[in-house]
Amino acid sequence: MDEVRIIRRDRPDQLGEGLLWSDRDQAAYWTDILGRRVNRLLLADESVASWDVPQMIGWLIERRDAPGFIAGHGSEIVRLKLDPLAIETVVAPEPDLDGNRMNDAKADPQGRIWAGTMPISCDRPSGAFYRLDPDGNIAQVDGPYTIANGPAIAPDGRSLLHTDTALGTIFRFAINDDGSLGPREPFILFDDSWGWPDGMTLDADGCLWVACWGGSGVMRFDADGKRQRLIRLPASQITNVTFGGPALDRMFVTSAADGVEQAEPHAGALFEVDSGCRGLATERYAG
Repeated sequence: MDEVRIIRRDRPDQLGEGLLWSDRDQAAYWTDILGRRVNRLLLADESVASWDVPQMIGWLIERRDAPGFIAGHGSEIVRLKLDPLAIETVVAPEPDLDGNRMNDAKADPQGRIWAGTMPISCDRPSGAFYRLDPDGNIAQVDGPYTIANGPAIAPDGRSLLHTDTALGTIFRFAINDDGSLGPREPFILFDDSWGWPDGMTLDADGCLWVACWGGSGVMRFDADGKRQRLIRLPASQITNVTFGGPALDRMFVTSAADGVEQAEPHAGALFEVDSGCRGLATERYAG
């Protein structure tokens, strides 16, 4: 039976997201989008620290050759430092879409960032999928999206998976040499009983782990998209999953309390799961 542990801290996340394992800090970072907060779990003593930020914050990614992070802050991509907090705009990909925000992102082996946007209202396909290059250039690579989520990028950098949660579908794309994407191909279509696909990550065996919003767990799929496992969690709104620890064998999972806090005592918790699997090294932004 899979062991699930709740990380002790003083408050839950309204909408936990953006999990990042930092080998440099030996820490797991994640965000509370609605709570406008960055969280950090230090593995050495299991202490949790938090920083309040001005806007909804979807994700943060370490920089390869510089301190701090690149982050999806409000509708902008920014440089972010903690202790003390400092935020500097890199680019605003959708200056004419006031109702949109950044939602989820990952870096690839080439040091690029792949990031999705979505409407704050979650009710229309005004979002898109972008690639941020190390030189700061940004390009829209796919769209439209209602709730852009994921992505998960193959370790060779030749393909990626990305989700529109509103469609209940995980799509697969080839990554071309020039950084453009091949055609959008449906890869996994979620059954209604599974919930909705949210954040995801690949493990060292090439299998995909998906957080199931409304599904009370994380699911593992093989390289062909066949469901293998479900790990149940004591909260319904599961949002993101990543591997951490020195051996990348500790799975961390975020959740959301928004709308269910009265009914679910552990909603908004950060969970650690003994999955028996190992993850892949975290990629960093090269800019």
